[in-house]
Amino acid sequence: MTMKPSPRDPRSAHRRQVSAARRVGDGNKCACGEDRSQAIIPGRRPTTCANCDRKLKNQQITDDHHIAGVSNNPTATIAVLVNDHRAELSTAQQDWPKKTLENPDRSPLLSAAAHIRGFADTIVYLITTLLLWIAEMLELLDTHLVRKLGQKWWKDTKLGSFEPQ
Repeated sequence: MTMKPSPRDPRSAHRRQVSAARRVGDGNKCACGEDRSQAIIPGRRPTTCANCDRKLKNQQITDDHHIAGVSNNPTATIAVLVNDHRAELSTAQQDWPKKTLENPDRSPLLSAAAHIRGFADTIVYLITTLLLWIAEMLELLDTHLVRKLGQKWWKDTKLGSFEPQ
C-alpha cells in the first residue's frame, strides 16, 4: 500500500521516473529484491542497489536526509536507509517548486514552506514504513483467525474489550 501525495507536476515526475528506469534498465532489480530505479546504481553488473553496494564495501547504509533541503536548513537531518533516501525522500523533494528547494535568495518564507513540505514528506514516509505494514499484518492475521477459529473468534477473550461499539 502506498500513501503518497500526488506530484505537483505529474509530467516531470513521470519524466524523472522514465529517465531513471532507462539509466538502470527497465525491470532490473538487485539480488535483494530492490527494484526502485532511483535506488539502483547505473551501469552495475550484476544489478546492484546502493544499499547492497555499501554493505559490500562495509560502509554505512544510511544517509542523512535534509528534511527542508540543504539550502533551507543544513542541520535538520534524519538518518534513513540509502535506498529510501534516493527513491522516496529525495524524489519527493524533486516535486517541490525549484525556487523553494533551492531558495537562492534565502527567503524566510520559502524556507518556511520547505520546512512544511519536508515535514509532510517525512511524515508520509514514516507512516508508510513504520505503520502501514502493521495494518496489513493485522488484516492477514484476522483472516487467518476467522478461518481457524470462526467468524467471531475474539468473543470470550480479552480482545473482546476492543470490539467496536
